[in-house]
Amino acid sequence: MILLDTAELPADERVEAFRAALLSSSVPSRVSMEESEERVFARMERWHFGDLMLFTSSSSGWAVTRSPRYLRLEGPPMVSLSLQVHGTGRFGQSGRQDLVEPGELMLNDLTIPYEFAWSGSGGARALQVPYDLLAVPPHIVRRGAERLRASPLYDMVRAHIARLHADADTLAGDPGAAALGTATVELVRALLTSAAGVDAHPRPDPAESLLQHVLAYARTHLTEPDLTAARVAHAHNISVRALYRLCARAGLSLEQWIIEQRLEGARAALVSPVGRTRTVASVARAWGFTDPSHFTRRFKAAYGVTPRQWRAWAPGPAE
Repeated sequence: MILLDTAELPADERVEAFRAALLSSSVPSRVSMEESEERVFARMERWHFGDLMLFTSSSSGWAVTRSPRYLRLEGPPMVSLSLQVHGTGRFGQSGRQDLVEPGELMLNDLTIPYEFAWSGSGGARALQVPYDLLAVPPHIVRRGAERLRASPLYDMVRAHIARLHADADTLAGDPGAAALGTATVELVRALLTSAAGVDAHPRPDPAESLLQHVLAYARTHLTEPDLTAARVAHAHNISVRALYRLCARAGLSLEQWIIEQRLEGARAALVSPVGRTRTVASVARAWGFTDPSHFTRRFKAAYGVTPRQWRAWAPGPAE
């Protein structure tokens, strides 16, 4: 599904369109282009397989930086497993600086600072995997990211991403798309735990398991305005105080997490084919925001633009 093709845009709109399209599929960050406006080119596509997203790009040179300042504009907690297709990427995270050559995999933890760039012409295919689906602790994700090539699953995952992209239109429209997404997440988990050298199926930590159930429940009921801490606690037979302790141990504010997830849902809905036919207030209500003014303030604080500006600048998935 085409997200952006700058060949269809005037030169003076390409840079902003590139930024909007990239950020609609990632997390808040600073994006800069290597070329002047008239020489910028990009084609981006994305497909959804349940909660897993495949995002592809082919473009002129660019750079993205997620500094600590942008971490305050929290996006959805996720990792990106990317297959470099052409051009050489330059990736920096956690004190490492790596060159990503064509045919190589790169794991980017989008919850911590990073920088990535390529010069000239480049292209990549990336799986965007939510942390709560991956169900792998951050320290194992980051350890595995440093040693991906050490895993015997490395070539299998490379081939899987390439095949997924080759048949993406057909596979994303198939009744088995969500199940395929779940299987792909399992494969990514296997790669990371294999690379990190840990048991892929360790005995689950009860608190960690409960937290995953809490977040899954909250994700299912995001659009309901009465989703409160009391309701979540009641659904899991624990007190509100115990719920807050559970979240605090994971460095998580439940209310803030719910707002962030709702904002992400509304951001995508605003530029969807159906969403574009609805008012901003209607989209906000559909994602659990009862006060349109509050929604606009939170949206601008998170993304730096108002909902109306986002809708005007961002290309819709079917465009």
